[in-house]
Amino acid sequence: MKRRTFITATTVSLTATGLAAPASASTGRKPGYEVVHRFRAAMPTGVTVSRHGRIFVNYPRWGDDVPFTVAEIRGGRAVPFPDAEVNREDAADLAGHFQSVQSVVVDPADRLWILDTGSPLFAASAYGGPKLVAVDLRTDRIVRRILFPSDVVPSDGYPNDVRFDLRRGAEGMAFITDSGGDNGVIVVDLATGRSWRRLTGDPSALPDPDFLPVMDGEPFMNRPAGAAPTHYEVGSDGIAISDDGKLLYYCPLSSRRLQSVSVDVLADPDATEADVAATVVDLGYKPMADGLESDDKGRLYGGDLEHDALWRRNPDGTYDTLAQGSELVWIDTLSVSSDGHIYAIANQLNRQAPYHEGVDLRRKPYLLIRVPIDAGPVRLR
Repeated sequence: MKRRTFITATTVSLTATGLAAPASASTGRKPGYEVVHRFRAAMPTGVTVSRHGRIFVNYPRWGDDVPFTVAEIRGGRAVPFPDAEVNREDAADLAGHFQSVQSVVVDPADRLWILDTGSPLFAASAYGGPKLVAVDLRTDRIVRRILFPSDVVPSDGYPNDVRFDLRRGAEGMAFITDSGGDNGVIVVDLATGRSWRRLTGDPSALPDPDFLPVMDGEPFMNRPAGAAPTHYEVGSDGIAISDDGKLLYYCPLSSRRLQSVSVDVLADPDATEADVAATVVDLGYKPMADGLESDDKGRLYGGDLEHDALWRRNPDGTYDTLAQGSELVWIDTLSVSSDGHIYAIANQLNRQAPYHEGVDLRRKPYLLIRVPIDAGPVRLR
């Protein structure tokens, strides 16, 4: 996620609709979770797990000391991946270095794709910074760099998360949420590197102007030191693809609604914006969530940021609480793995200084957890 331009807040109330936590199993018991790794340095946002169990994470450059923005967890340590040099922030070589990575995702062919915002400290980006980079996990070498033109990722854009369908086109397509600028979804033809925007400024991708989340017992707002509080407004953020590849699920972060759109229409470069918008469906209430994920049984997953919980949405639209606890503060990105677990980052993002009058309330370690789900990842290839 990222911060955006905000509207000054006026009267604040703790009362909001839809604040009840999702229902847990019929026994009322909240299943446990396993801590896979504890982060004691920079704050991570993303996680992904390869077919062979390799775990990759990323750390955007938002103000923490971030010596490397992509890492592999090896032997209990975070090691720069694929090497330290490419992780070196370098304004003189935007395309050749990772500037500030927001997401890492292993695709159905077991390649690691790295989504670079090109926007350290949320600064305006320039061509070469925002990019999608592929690493062959057999050799751990970069095999592809796709740079986004400025009409696809403008200087105030913020590529956030990505999902893949390798059956489309000659080599597959990628779908990316843009949390900056006018919000929307970016589509990438992996064979040609061509990319285009969809749903730019569509209401389904925009933050809900009446949305006011409650966390740690108080309204969650931007509270910079020495300035009036403002609403927290972030648009299209979480993204997942259905197990049959027909639907792309997405959600604004500042919302309690889940949306879907036809992948067939998104993937058609000749489709009009009206064609795309006509396939958007509001799927109703969901808890406030950052990342989304899907499994091969047609279920969706996300964090309930207001209740320190992890939920699953079943095909019939009902919800289960899979895990809940005081350590699970701000569940960010999720990844379903071949080992039958869902992995998730809990990073206390809401306790950063910009939301607390300049005081950083985060308390290390941040967590990587996993929960058994008896399902595997969606592999469209």
